[in-house]
Amino acid sequence: MTVNDPGYSATGSTWIGHRRGTGAYIRIQVAMMLAGIATFAQLYAPQALLPQISEAFSVSVADSSLMISMGTGGLAIAVVPWSLVADRIGRKRTISIAVVAATVLGLFSTMMPTFELTLLVRFLEGMALGGVPAVAMAYINEEIHKSDAAAAGGTFVAGNTIGGLSGRIISGPVGEWTGSWEIGFLAVAALSIIASILFMALTPSPHGFMPLGPAAGSVWQSVQFTITNSWRHLKNPVLLALYSQPFLLMGGFVAVYNYLGYHLTEEPFLLPVWVSSFVFLAYLAGTFTSPIAGRLGGKFGRKRVMLIFQVITAVGLGVMMFPNLIAVIAGLIVFTAAFFGSHAIGSGWAGAYPKFGRAQSTALYNLCYYIGSSVLGYVGGLFFQQWGWGALIALVAALYLIAFVVAALVLPGQNQSPRSSA
Repeated sequence: MTVNDPGYSATGSTWIGHRRGTGAYIRIQVAMMLAGIATFAQLYAPQALLPQISEAFSVSVADSSLMISMGTGGLAIAVVPWSLVADRIGRKRTISIAVVAATVLGLFSTMMPTFELTLLVRFLEGMALGGVPAVAMAYINEEIHKSDAAAAGGTFVAGNTIGGLSGRIISGPVGEWTGSWEIGFLAVAALSIIASILFMALTPSPHGFMPLGPAAGSVWQSVQFTITNSWRHLKNPVLLALYSQPFLLMGGFVAVYNYLGYHLTEEPFLLPVWVSSFVFLAYLAGTFTSPIAGRLGGKFGRKRVMLIFQVITAVGLGVMMFPNLIAVIAGLIVFTAAFFGSHAIGSGWAGAYPKFGRAQSTALYNLCYYIGSSVLGYVGGLFFQQWGWGALIALVAALYLIAFVVAALVLPGQNQSPRSSA
């Protein structure tokens, strides 16, 4: 690469990142969107099939949601170890290995004879998928100029929404039309295979990656380095506040989407499963707002934009309380758009805030994100099963109120760099 490349400083000796509008920047944007599609299509494919899975395995409403919780739980456990791997072998290689391994395990999950074995494979698939969100934001912050990194991060989140949407609207109709949830899964796996191949072909060679810690030393030394960075982040109140956001927000978000299908197949809606699957098109609202939120955060300050989006989620939740299909869909669109706007800000902030250990910071953010998804997604099912849709919405509203208060009181008003995590 020449010194005239826009990714380098004027002297040609210092890497400052690709600028928006360059060919490499566009390739990274497209590639990271494809990585998000390959990951989240597989992770959330069961969500549209939960009623069918419940019937096929003769399990309860709450238990059927374990198909989601085991995947997200495996991902949560794996994000920190994957960040260690990424520090040793590089971000692009880590993401490539993760998506390929997850796709293979996704195929295996359709072959298991019992519900318990299927959950085990889903857990392993989630562990494999953890390699993508664990390092994606670190990769973006290393390869993209700091002025454009927030917008690039928003585009990655947009890819996540497209993936989540694709997994739902493909698996649901295909599963019902064929009478087999397994075929619904296989259709999603085919999409993930294509996205994975394109990701590996399009992603430019990394230039901003520098092995952190003793990359050439022992694995134990690298583990110590990862633990040290992670512990340093967990002692920083700003980062702790950032990590609380995904636990609460994603937990409530997944709870709504897990049981929305059940809600729409009951009175007064009585929709067929394949029709109810199409309400997941509301995910497109998140695809639209994620990159916009990233740009607004860079212009007006991350905290201000995050809090505004969180207020908007409350409006969406309130509208979904009405027993009217149009109201539920409208509320879901508003809720989804605002959630992904807030998440785009939070995930990018967690990767950009520390000066060092960014992979560990994004891994901790995602650890909390998917622990919230696993735990609160299941708890939401207990509320829905016991007291109905209104109780579920009330639970989610309480979680979002706590997240808002924490963000308002603890997060800095400017995009400051930390002291203890520098």
